[in-house]
Amino acid sequence: MPIRAVLWDIDDTIFDYARADRAGMQRHLEAEGLVDGYDSVDQALGRWREITDQHWARFSAGETDWQGQRRDRVRSFTGRPLGDGEADDWFQRYIVHFEAAWSLFPDAVPALDLLADGYRHAVLSNSSLHNQDRKLRVLGVRDRFEAVVCAAELGVSKPAPEAFHAACEALALPPEEVAYVGDQPDIDAQGAVAAGLTGIWLDRTGLGGRPELTRITGLAQLPGLLRRDTRFGAPDTFR
Repeated sequence: MPIRAVLWDIDDTIFDYARADRAGMQRHLEAEGLVDGYDSVDQALGRWREITDQHWARFSAGETDWQGQRRDRVRSFTGRPLGDGEADDWFQRYIVHFEAAWSLFPDAVPALDLLADGYRHAVLSNSSLHNQDRKLRVLGVRDRFEAVVCAAELGVSKPAPEAFHAACEALALPPEEVAYVGDQPDIDAQGAVAAGLTGIWLDRTGLGGRPELTRITGLAQLPGLLRRDTRFGAPDTFR
């Protein structure tokens, strides 16, 4: 069966999360007087991302809730036994700086434009609906997507097949008629394939090394790939 819809990841796929995170953290550290605690902003950001991965794994395993993992990230990062309200306030101050740096990748809207007529579109994200729906609205692309499906509300996250299937159900399409595009080879592309979708790895940094995956290095390649629709025996130039 032909591909009829595209499911999209958001962060580091259409939204330049890494750049916004770095800029937001730099401004936040400066505002909080925490710059001296690290040798560089990159070191601080590396620690923040390590902590984020750690507590996201706990959330994915059902050991904490969405707000709990945020609070624990703040406590781990600051090394202080903050109360819930204090941790929430700290995170909210960071979010202000983070949001000030939000932007789409330059190839996101052109790709969506080229695919607008031939395919339906939705989002599947390992985040919360509150965060991602608002993000898409601020970035001016929420109306491009029929549905926004997120892990925090589902209670299950990528790469679990149930997450991909829930998004397919939101589109009322079987998995074999849906392609998934994301920046993570295992969580996104391989997870989609295991769930019966067509998985596409957006390898913006040119990492390579996963010949079993359909890979593109930019969204400008996506329309041509979809329209060839060889059940994603993608051309070698995309691998």
